[in-house]
Amino acid sequence: MKFLAIDTSSKRLVVIAKGETAVVRDLPDCNMQHSVRLMGEIDAAMKEASLTLADCDLLACVVGPGSFTGIRIGIATAKGLAVAASKPVLALTSFDCVAYADKSGKKLCMIDAGHGCFYACPYNGTERAGEARYMSGAEAEELISQGYAPVSGEELSVGSKVLSLSEGMLAAAEALSQGAGPCSALEAVYLRRSNAEEGR
Repeated sequence: MKFLAIDTSSKRLVVIAKGETAVVRDLPDCNMQHSVRLMGEIDAAMKEASLTLADCDLLACVVGPGSFTGIRIGIATAKGLAVAASKPVLALTSFDCVAYADKSGKKLCMIDAGHGCFYACPYNGTERAGEARYMSGAEAEELISQGYAPVSGEELSVGSKVLSLSEGMLAAAEALSQGAGPCSALEAVYLRRSNAEEGR
């Protein structure tokens, strides 16, 4: 399985070019720079992997939840490349990347949503065990008290175990590749309204 996978849903920028081997470019602090740096990172990763779009079986993209603008940048880029190369696309959620970074156990996959709140979804191994929701810190603590170990790609106020999102994204893309389809499959996952909408 050969593919290009991108994640612009958080302050990180992750690009994976998977050919004979996987080339991972993981930039931890690209906040507000995704649109400037994404194409250069894709080009560098593809060259290092000796891979072209024509070689790829699919293009994968993280569709959220996370940064509203970042998600749109990733989806637009993936769709544009997929249309140009006539390739199927695979939508991955931010939760998939966390869950596949550590496939064992009962856990609460968490994404920082700011202001002490989180995007969170319970999992058993790599299978969803409940609904993905936008929740307060108190709501997250309640789920954690029920035996869901908090896991994330970054340190959170609830004391989460920090996992490698790039490793999770690679594993998720490989495991879920049969779900690839047309560009319409890339739809943003928003679990709340944007700050602009809430401020109206």
